[in-house]
Amino acid sequence: MRASDLQQIVLGSRGSELARTQTAMVEAALRKAWPDSKICIETRIISTRGDVRTAAPVDPHAGRKGLFTGEIEQALAAGEIDVAVHSAKDLPSVMTEGLSIGACLPRARVEDVLITKAGAAAIGAIATGSVRRRCQLGWKFAGVEVADLRGNVPTRLRKLLASDWRGIVLARAGLERLGFDVAQGSFVFEGSTLHAQILSSPDFLPAGGQGIIALQTRSEDATTGGVVAAIGDPFTEHCLEAEREFLRLLDGDCGSPVGVLAEMAGFRMTIHAQLFEPPRIEPRTARVEGDAANSARLASELWNAING
Repeated sequence: MRASDLQQIVLGSRGSELARTQTAMVEAALRKAWPDSKICIETRIISTRGDVRTAAPVDPHAGRKGLFTGEIEQALAAGEIDVAVHSAKDLPSVMTEGLSIGACLPRARVEDVLITKAGAAAIGAIATGSVRRRCQLGWKFAGVEVADLRGNVPTRLRKLLASDWRGIVLARAGLERLGFDVAQGSFVFEGSTLHAQILSSPDFLPAGGQGIIALQTRSEDATTGGVVAAIGDPFTEHCLEAEREFLRLLDGDCGSPVGVLAEMAGFRMTIHAQLFEPPRIEPRTARVEGDAANSARLASELWNAING
């Protein structure tokens, strides 16, 4: 890629504070990768169905396929933007025709976090908008009531403060990208102290793609593809490929009660999966390990193992 090839890149993003923060991370990475180029980067905010329908609960049978990505993908396919910036866990497991994931930023921490108010009782509902988290909570916290929760991260935190809930569950990556240091066990939000309990695997496996910022481009746009490839992290991309392939084989998405996590050590990959089948409380689990270069084969082995 030559600097003379670089002109203008339009990034497409949702309008939430977290989405804007993640898009700013992408812009900063591009400017660092192409410091001497004449690249002009613009961000276009696109409203999605998930942003508009913040009050209605997600249909657990329909899942969340395209709920936070469909309109951004449409703008990308139409040439209105050049790069779609997604939280990878929101992407359907089957890629839209003509589009591809051109790069992923290095993965953030993947854990979920239970957020509670200072002095909160150890009883009461725990709120989440995720089918997977709902099943995990019911499995590990016997008899717990689970409430529905929608909205962006600050909205969810405000709902917790205004409620009589025991707590809410959020992704660690989003909290930390917004500046909340959950590793300390507590943080201050709008003047109130909130406690943070990290829910670690293997009991609380994350959604496929959790913690990953994925950059989607038009498959035929080689110039933009080359630009974003310069900021991609190959380890993260291999792990995402494996997780997405497992979900594709399972015919699952982020609205399905399934957790999957691929991890790499050198050139070896380990993939863990957890599948809930309500009304059964305990999940089916599986684990495979092998050469990271064969991530698709490992995903297939994992699918066979969890169905076997």
